[in-house]
Order: sequence, then structure tokens, then C-alpha cells
Amino acid sequence: MRVFVVEDSSLIRKRIIDNVKGLGNFDVVGFAESEQEAIDAIVRMQPDVIVTDIRLKEGSGIEVVRKLRQQLTSSVPKIYVLTNYAYPEYRRQCSLVGADGFFDKSAEYDSFLTALRAVA
Repeated sequence: MRVFVVEDSSLIRKRIIDNVKGLGNFDVVGFAESEQEAIDAIVRMQPDVIVTDIRLKEGSGIEVVRKLRQQLTSSVPKIYVLTNYAYPEYRRQCSLVGADGFFDKSAEYDSFLTALRAVA
């Protein structure tokens, strides 16, 4: 499974990438720190799984999900939102734009990894 990570914190991004690789059967094919950078790379690379934060250097993870769901009609990647801003309104918005899962980095990280394992 090819995974793309959208996360602007290098420390958190490294943790996510290391944990995803540690699951086996996953190859992290790239990462981005901003909305447009992520969309351009993901449309080009067509990964199987996308992990995005909500707050990015430029733009929003919610918009990443919304735009990818509009643009990627031939491939249907799993898109998971992993954030420190797990407010009910963000959770609702992510669901409405087509996220496959929404996880709080501090309280639901293990659930996120479990969801990834289920994809493999």
C-alpha cells in the first residue's frame, strides 16, 4: 500500500512515517506541508492511502480531502485526517467532504494505526 502524508510539523511527520512503515505492507511515497503541494503530488502519484492534518503551513486538510474527492475519480484512496484539533465541527466537516476516518493525534493515535492495518 502506497501512503502519502500531509503534515507540516517535521517531528510529527517523522513519527507518522516511522509508524506507518513499521506496520509492514506500507510504503510512504511522499509528503507535503501545504494544501496545494499535497494535491499536486497526490494527483500525480495516486497513492492508496492519504493521511492529512487539518492545519497546514498553507491551506487546510479539509480542503485537501474535498479537492481530492473531486479530482480523483478513477482511483479512490482511503483518506484519514489525523489532527490535534479534533473539534466536533471539524469531525463533521471532514465526514461531509469524504474523509474515511478522523482521529485525534493525542487520544486516538492507536485507533488510527488500527484503521490503517485494516486497509492492508
